[in-house]
Amino acid sequence: MIRILRDKMVPRELRNLVDQELEPGERVQWMESPIPRMFTVASIVPFLFSIPWTAFALFWIYGASGFKIPDFSEGIDPFPLFGVPFVLIGIGMFLSPVFSYRSAKKTVYAITEKRGIMIKSGFSKTIRSFRPDELGEIYRREKKDGTGDVILGKEEKYNTKGRPYIHEFGFMSVEKPKEVEAMMRALHERAGKS
Repeated sequence: MIRILRDKMVPRELRNLVDQELEPGERVQWMESPIPRMFTVASIVPFLFSIPWTAFALFWIYGASGFKIPDFSEGIDPFPLFGVPFVLIGIGMFLSPVFSYRSAKKTVYAITEKRGIMIKSGFSKTIRSFRPDELGEIYRREKKDGTGDVILGKEEKYNTKGRPYIHEFGFMSVEKPKEVEAMMRALHERAGKS
């Protein structure tokens, strides 16, 4: 039985990516793209931080140039240019909700009778398969509106300062996480019996 929730919300190009990854005889039982607004909400903190960051960087450049508009007829003073990378970082943080939204629009999740599949496309394509015998603890995190995440595993990663943190992975920001979790549990149980 094929259950494609929100079928109209999964663009044809993403469905084609899933079709290309299927093994012979493998059929899709469920397919969905994440809810883009959920990814955008997660990027609000960098967005808000970018406002004072960028304002300070621009103020620093203005101050470093003597609080006047530079006159390039006498050459370029390189000192104020040290602030330009900070302005660019601020613009990047300011645009983080747009990047998150676009990333969600180029992501698709699928469940077949053999595995779960996550594909992120963009400049490059990342494909991750979740085979039932490789899965650990499966659980979900729901929001009040019924949407949420289905966590299929955890891995330890390190931040830029070398400090470890736990990264959860799975089907994030889906419409009906309870149904998706039930499908992955059934897949996991069938694999355990075979």
